[in-house]
Amino acid sequence: MSAHITFYTNPMSRGQIVRWALEESGTDYETVVVEYGEDMKGPEYLAINPMGKVPAIRHGKAVVTECAAICAYLAEAFPQAGLLPNAEERAAYFRWMFFAAGPLEQAVTANSLEIDMPADKAPMLGFGTYADAIGVLEGHFNDNDYVCGERFTMADVYVGSHVEWGTSFGSLPERPSFKAYIERIMVREAHKRARAIDQELIAEREAES
Repeated sequence: MSAHITFYTNPMSRGQIVRWALEESGTDYETVVVEYGEDMKGPEYLAINPMGKVPAIRHGKAVVTECAAICAYLAEAFPQAGLLPNAEERAAYFRWMFFAAGPLEQAVTANSLEIDMPADKAPMLGFGTYADAIGVLEGHFNDNDYVCGERFTMADVYVGSHVEWGTSFGSLPERPSFKAYIERIMVREAHKRARAIDQELIAEREAES
């Protein structure tokens, strides 16, 4: 697909995940920075994402929101980047991408908000307990270099961002397998380019304030 991509983001947001996904995809894109407050909640941006949050992309006439969905979409829209799973990798690709978007994020949020859930209510939750979710993720990376095993795919952009940010900000515990995984993904050139772009945008805002 060769339609123009417009990337709506704020450098201090989860838009950093999509920036990395776009850089991995190797496609040209236009960045539109959406400021928090009236800009993000205004009618012009709400026409793009009624949730009034970033990131979002417009690809031709198509609009995609939610980081995991955008990552998956970009992998399919630009298959030449080699980020899609092969037949043997598909199960792990979808399993762990949705695990990060669902149980892992719920567990991290509940733990960060110090929500004290009675043990007998844990089965009602999509993640069980925080310890359960962390243990499952740690176990996977004890046995695998990447989400799908030995090869980097788009799932590593999404899952890797969760692990990288979570350990940096303390919402995920430090584990040897997490540390080794982060070291593997951070050396990617697309990762370096994406972070440099957003860090420059952040620095510009700090200089203006």
